[in-house]
Amino acid sequence: MEYFVDKDSIVRQIWGKADTILFIFAGASAEFALNKAVDWLYFTGRLPADPLGRLFSTVSYAREIVFSEKDEALCAIEHINAIHNSVEKSRSAKIPDWAYRDVLFMLIDYSIRSFELLERRLTLAEKQEVFEVFFRVGKHMNLKDLPETFRSFEKMRQIHLHQDLYYGEYTRDLFRQYRKHLGFGRFQLLRETQKLICPKKVRHFLALKGILLLKPAIFFFKISRSIKIDGLLKRLILPSSYKKEIRSLNSLPV
Repeated sequence: MEYFVDKDSIVRQIWGKADTILFIFAGASAEFALNKAVDWLYFTGRLPADPLGRLFSTVSYAREIVFSEKDEALCAIEHINAIHNSVEKSRSAKIPDWAYRDVLFMLIDYSIRSFELLERRLTLAEKQEVFEVFFRVGKHMNLKDLPETFRSFEKMRQIHLHQDLYYGEYTRDLFRQYRKHLGFGRFQLLRETQKLICPKKVRHFLALKGILLLKPAIFFFKISRSIKIDGLLKRLILPSSYKKEIRSLNSLPV
């Protein structure tokens, strides 16, 4: 049986733990809001109506690809392509290739950042492995001008961070929606998490500065996993209306 991602891959370790996924989620939620192509996510109305659900949807597709057999993973990628094609037809315009690359780059970068924050430093070979998995996803999505190596990805990632981010009305509105759907306390926790996980350019645009209040809590969070109370912490972090999504984060085999 052939899988899209090898069973012993570091990518499965990263995407098989709710902890790392929640940090990927936090970082992506910040960068989604700043992307110059965020208007595409507003076009259908789904993002402002349910921003957390929309992000969970993106995470679910990524996890499905990571843990599926090769044929099933390719079908999932084709389904993603079909959804995008439908939106493009409805708007009579084409989503720019750089916008697709940005999302792919986010998944690579935040996968690495989250694991290193919560677990350990990755080797260059492991980072290359993370890159190669999502590079194959991009190839099957027919994306153009993808970097060929992790090193070239790092350079292109920095260019994208400086060219493709913008704090505009969509950014302001999306963060208003985050606060509305999360509540004040959880929203502040999201902001503190974003301080830890986001690149400098993202933190600059969102004014994520000051003391890293959450950094000392990372040690406690790691300890909580050993005494089996991390599930409680996850339920505290996200609203109860997303219980199903929270439970699903650890449901796939590593």
